[in-house]
Amino acid sequence: MKAANRHQGARDLLRNKYLYLLAVPAVLFSIVFSYLPLVGMAVAFQDFNPIKGIFDSPWVGFDNFRFFFRGHDWIVITAHTVMFNLMFIVTGTIVSLALAIMLTELGKSAAVRTMQSVMILPNFISWPIIGLFSVTFFSADTGVVNQLLSALDMQPINFYTDAGVWPPIFVVLNLWKTAGFGAIVYMAAIVGIDTELYEAARIDGASRFQSIFRITLPLLKGIISMLFLLSLGNIFGGNLDMIYSLIGDNSFLFPTTDTIDTYVFRSLRTFGSLGMTQAIALYQSVVGFIIVIAANKFASKLDKDSALF
Repeated sequence: MKAANRHQGARDLLRNKYLYLLAVPAVLFSIVFSYLPLVGMAVAFQDFNPIKGIFDSPWVGFDNFRFFFRGHDWIVITAHTVMFNLMFIVTGTIVSLALAIMLTELGKSAAVRTMQSVMILPNFISWPIIGLFSVTFFSADTGVVNQLLSALDMQPINFYTDAGVWPPIFVVLNLWKTAGFGAIVYMAAIVGIDTELYEAARIDGASRFQSIFRITLPLLKGIISMLFLLSLGNIFGGNLDMIYSLIGDNSFLFPTTDTIDTYVFRSLRTFGSLGMTQAIALYQSVVGFIIVIAANKFASKLDKDSALF
């Protein structure tokens, strides 16, 4: 049986050799930029010296991990990282899906096409630029938000010393930047749904809301599940570009905004140890991988079509 499978695989390779050749650049790209760098994981277990390199730097075992896991700071920043990403994933999915359904229901007019273009524009604005604009909005004395609060006879907020206000700000800004682009993905999936299903629903007297909840959402379950599982792979990513661009090294805000990536970045500048920072990055990767595998296993038990693999 195994020999037959090998022969069948060889015949398929010869029959579709040009198609396989098209995949060679992507395979090489993945090997060079995704798999060869895995050798760098050894740095997490070394007292890394850039002059000596990976192969000559002394091994220190798990000493680099003890730097991160000592005390209770790692629990706090890990909780912040997971909390932010869960909020981003859940709110982003809900808002993107809602926008996609609303725009699809509005048809294909010029106004809808204009709205689509406006929605995806924030996705191409970098976080450092957004960080510069945020100062204009959140500055204590001249910020737009505090001026509006003063005009309404409300107490101004000192955004850059009040740590509690930033988690919802992060969620709102993340939605503003990413929800429009996510809606385009869902709109592409909605367009692929057979229109005869909606016509049959209208003949049976179904309203638009009933068609959405009985046809659109059930048929989008697969793409929603797939995007959710893919997002879970980054649940231990600390959104360094967003958080650092908005608040920088403001220690007043660390109690609610410090994440794994910001902690690593700050530690690298303070201690200059690549081994310590690589140890934390390895911790992020391993736990994120385990979460994706577990979530995919759970999804496959609920619905095999919702699993990635």
